[in-house]
Amino acid sequence: MNLALWIAAGLLAAVALTGGISKTFVLREKLAAAHGGGWTGAVGDGFVKTLGVLELLAAAGLVLPAAIGIAPVLVPVTAAAWTLLMIGAMITHGRRGERAFVGLNLVYLVIALAVAVGRFGPGAF
Repeated sequence: MNLALWIAAGLLAAVALTGGISKTFVLREKLAAAHGGGWTGAVGDGFVKTLGVLELLAAAGLVLPAAIGIAPVLVPVTAAAWTLLMIGAMITHGRRGERAFVGLNLVYLVIALAVAVGRFGPGAF
């Protein structure tokens, strides 16, 4: 179970890192032109950058606390917060009719929920 939780957390961290880097460092206009990024055209730069920074923090929070042994309880807390972020992403993509992205966000939500429950419960550090 421990290995499965590490893999799930690592996968989510990779997703968060990828999204965080793009939202933080790529121009909003370029993101808006990309497939699935149209929602960024309807919000401000600050909102997109803030989401990007939150995703970068999530990437770190899903792996680093347990890896370095400092406050490992932050891993399931971060996973729980990621579920909330995915609910927001599902709502945003759902309103835009982007069903494929709603499904993808649902997959990420389920994985994050598994990490949160696993690390708070039987797979706690």
